[in-house]
Amino acid sequence: MKSKTIDIIVPCYNEERNIKDFFVAVQEVVTNLDGYVFRYIFIDDGSEDGTLDEIKEIAVDGIKYISFSRNFGKESAMYAGLRASTGDFAVIIDADLQHPPRLIPEMIKRIEETGCDSCSARRVTRKGEPRIRSAFARAFYKIMNRYSDIDIIDGAVDFRLMNRRMVKAIVSMPESQRFSKGIFAWVGFETQWVEFENVKRISGESKWSVWGLTKYAIDGFLDFAVSPLKFVGVFGGLTTLGSALYLIIEIVKTAVLGKDTPGYASTICLILFFGGLIIAILSIMGEYIGRMYMETKGRPIYIEKESNIDED
Repeated sequence: MKSKTIDIIVPCYNEERNIKDFFVAVQEVVTNLDGYVFRYIFIDDGSEDGTLDEIKEIAVDGIKYISFSRNFGKESAMYAGLRASTGDFAVIIDADLQHPPRLIPEMIKRIEETGCDSCSARRVTRKGEPRIRSAFARAFYKIMNRYSDIDIIDGAVDFRLMNRRMVKAIVSMPESQRFSKGIFAWVGFETQWVEFENVKRISGESKWSVWGLTKYAIDGFLDFAVSPLKFVGVFGGLTTLGSALYLIIEIVKTAVLGKDTPGYASTICLILFFGGLIIAILSIMGEYIGRMYMETKGRPIYIEKESNIDED
C-alpha cells in the first residue's frame, strides 16, 4: 500500500533556541508511524536571530524552508507553508512546542477513522497565562461568534491537520489581510477536535504583546463581520427618529406655552456628544474602506528572500 505524505508546516519567528529541540520532539513522534511519509516546511518569518541558520543545519532530504524578506506575520507564514505543500495532508504546528507533537497521531487517527477533512487542537485550559489575557480571549470568542457569520470554537488554536482539498480551499483565498481562525471556519468542511491543556514554551517569550493581540482580534472581527456597520445604521435611524419626536414635542410645547429659551449647557453637551458620535462612526467606516483600499493594491501576501523548495 502506498504511503501517504504529510507536510509539517512550521512558522518561525526568532525561534533560534527552539528549532532543534522542536525537530527532535516531532521526530520522536512521527518516525514510527507506519504508512506515512513526513516532510517539513519551515517558514522563517523574517527572524532577527539565527533561526534561518538553525533551519539550514537540519535541512536535509524532506526538510524544506522558505525565508521571508522581512517579518510579514504568522498569518503570511502559514499561507506560504500551505501554498508550498503538496502532500496528501498538511499539519500546521508552532516551533515553541506549545502545540504538543504527541497529538499528531491522534489527529491522523481521527481523520482516517471518521473521514473528516480536518482535525484541530483545542486548548481547554489557559494555565500559566495572565488572567487578563485569558479573559480577553474568552470575550473575543463570544463577541466573534455572536456578531459575525462564522463560529470559532473557544480555545481553538492554529495547530491542525487538514486534507488536500481543505488546503486547496484555504490557499484559493488570496486576501492579504488574513485571519486564519476565521478562514478555517469560513471554508467549512467537517472538523474533529482534540483537546489539550496549555503548555509553556520550551524557551523564550511569546511574540504576542497585549497591543498585538488586541490588533489581531480587531482585524479578525472586521474581516468577518459587518455588524459594526449595521449597528451604525440602526443607531443612526433611532437617532433620527428620536430627533423627529423631540422636534414635534418642541413645536407643540412652543405653541401651547409660548417661546422657551433653550439651556446653554444642554446644547453644548448635545453638540459634543453627536460630534464625537459622528467621528466614531466615520472611524468605523474608515476601517472598512481602508481594508478595501489595501486589498485593491494587490500586494503579495509575503516576499520570499530565499528557499530550497525549487532546488529540485
